[in-house]
Amino acid sequence: MEVIRIHHPLQKKLVPDGQVVLAMGFFDGVHRGHQQVIKTAKKIAEKEGIPLAVLTYGHAPGIVYRQYPGGFKYLSTPTRKVALLKQLGVDLVYLVSFTSSFASLSPQEFVDEYLIGFHAKTVVAGFDHTYGKAAVATMAKLPEYAKGRFDVVTVPKFTGNDEQKIGSRVIRKMIDNGKIQSANQLLGYCYKTTGIVVHGLARGRTLGFPTINVETPEHERIPGIGVYTVQVKIGTKWYGGMASVGHNITFGDQNKLTVEIYLFDFDQLVYGEEVQVRWLSYQRGEEKFSGADELVNQMRRDEQLSRENLQRMLDKNEDSQYLLK
Repeated sequence: MEVIRIHHPLQKKLVPDGQVVLAMGFFDGVHRGHQQVIKTAKKIAEKEGIPLAVLTYGHAPGIVYRQYPGGFKYLSTPTRKVALLKQLGVDLVYLVSFTSSFASLSPQEFVDEYLIGFHAKTVVAGFDHTYGKAAVATMAKLPEYAKGRFDVVTVPKFTGNDEQKIGSRVIRKMIDNGKIQSANQLLGYCYKTTGIVVHGLARGRTLGFPTINVETPEHERIPGIGVYTVQVKIGTKWYGGMASVGHNITFGDQNKLTVEIYLFDFDQLVYGEEVQVRWLSYQRGEEKFSGADELVNQMRRDEQLSRENLQRMLDKNEDSQYLLK
């Protein structure tokens, strides 16, 4: 899969020759709703015998308008998003830099410069996708701007079991609230973050539960405070474990939010390693214990439950849930 970074105005020399089916969207998380858009476009591309391209953005458009005072936390960073799109069979990704000059384009200018510029034979997007001001840049109006130069396919609302629209905003809220199993259902795979193993206070080792401390990139979204069953990829191997997201309140540290993970059957020094964390299930919230003994007893119960969760996953052959469907 080829990734082409685009900065407005479009340089036509960057665009490969030949028609494409073009899917549009920000696609944060590439959740099941997004997957439906990509799969629809893929079927059309295969039928037409032409490549599938995706037009997406390198950062959230709302950042430009200061819509996120505390900073935007992604479900999928650009690197992760590109990897997920590749898994879905996309041939070409146009990663557009959302700047004020790009945002100032009228819907007609956007269509003429970009959709025509990318040689779109068919353009596919979700029912609520906009490419400018919502009042004038809707999918319903896109055929008017297309003027017969390309076909338009609008993918209807994709819902979960409760008939609620599957959307990135809903998933972000679930993850923030620790509802990781529900978020994974809507994503269609298990949520994943990355980070670097750094030195911590080494308190876990003295308690008999040596942990790795994972420094998560600033723009990645960490699940809400609590204890989780996780898997961690170090090198090429996945290890089961339990993660604590919190502030170490039992010992009164009141530190910044940390991600500490106790890996089962693991005893290696891995400081500086870049790791991936796969969040499987939520177990409990953060609690303040009377002392080390009470904390250790609870951690033993946490470990037993995490091991049972992992074994249940293996027994049911649930590895398939990690693949996009």
